[in-house]
Amino acid sequence: MADAFISEDKRDERGRFIVPPVSPGRPKGARNKLGEAFIDALHDDFQQNGVQAIQQARLESPIQYVKVIASLLPSEHRITFNEQYEGMTDAELADRAKQLAAAIAPLLAGGTGGIEPDAAQQAGADISPRVH
Repeated sequence: MADAFISEDKRDERGRFIVPPVSPGRPKGARNKLGEAFIDALHDDFQQNGVQAIQQARLESPIQYVKVIASLLPSEHRITFNEQYEGMTDAELADRAKQLAAAIAPLLAGGTGGIEPDAAQQAGADISPRVH
């Protein structure tokens, strides 16, 4: 019954629906041109007034000033450690990292470093494979 509402003249020779012409929309690259023009204008303004504008913003609107700085910083990255590493100093963590690197170097080279495969797996069982 639904086919009764669709006339055959709205299909091509292969039976596909013919799509009516659609507005082409914004010309290709138009958004990029606008963005580039804005960046160029901003660059020119900064070259002329940059340091003074930053100082003025810091003095007159410190909250906005800090927001701008925060928006330029990379997003937060958190690294958590297993409980066994809690309380270790940086030097102790560096030593542990060296020990782990030495232990896995033979494995990365294609061997087991003289350790039976099961023993190698057990040795690393208490170390989380994920950093988050």
